[in-house]
Amino acid sequence: MYRRSTRVRFFAWLLVCLASLSLPVFAESTPLTQIQVHACRATGSLLLLRGEGFQESHAARLENDIRALDEAMRSLPQASAELRQHQLQLVAQLRRGVAFGPGDENMPWRYPQELAKSLRDFLTAARAEPGANPQDELPAKLEYLAVQYLSRSYIGTFEIAREQPDTYLGQDERQLVPALDNELGALDTKANPKAAKLQTRWKYLRAALMDMNSQSNALVSASGRPFAPTTVDRNARSLSTQLMALNPGS
Repeated sequence: MYRRSTRVRFFAWLLVCLASLSLPVFAESTPLTQIQVHACRATGSLLLLRGEGFQESHAARLENDIRALDEAMRSLPQASAELRQHQLQLVAQLRRGVAFGPGDENMPWRYPQELAKSLRDFLTAARAEPGANPQDELPAKLEYLAVQYLSRSYIGTFEIAREQPDTYLGQDERQLVPALDNELGALDTKANPKAAKLQTRWKYLRAALMDMNSQSNALVSASGRPFAPTTVDRNARSLSTQLMALNPGS
């Protein structure tokens, strides 16, 4: 009887240990990473709305993304006044992009640069907040790269933060794709079988992103094939959603 009781206690202890080891694998991204992701998604939704002819579904998605950004901001216990101000400025630029209406004739030529600056300023402020963790930025990097792709597809080259070459904000596909290769390749596929599926999906997405041709002023892909913004947008969003459910160190 004593031996049986001891075995029961041992297996109970073992299960607790295994459970504790598996918890980080599915730990969600931090709120500071989530606001970066939602800001990029909202910007991408505006680009999609303008580029695809102001479809109602895209307008609704933009509103949902703005709402998600606001909710994520509210989850921050002590967001700085600077960060909240940049949030308001970004949302104002997104609203401007809608107000111009379909077509480019009513959109000021400087608007793409102003939109890019508003996003960069918000992301820079988010990364400067106490508790921000560069190791947790994998989904944000992916969404930021997707914004660059959508911008080149629809309104012109996205102006990155060239004064920040050591952060993802100052990088395009030439730096971000290899960085994403390394980070995704480091995911523990044994501890989390879902990570292997993410790596497979990334291989398909990276081919389109590497074809972006950011080094050229001509808005054409490196291969000469047409851009595929809706496909890249859909897959990037799906992949970043799954990545936000993974611990960056898993």
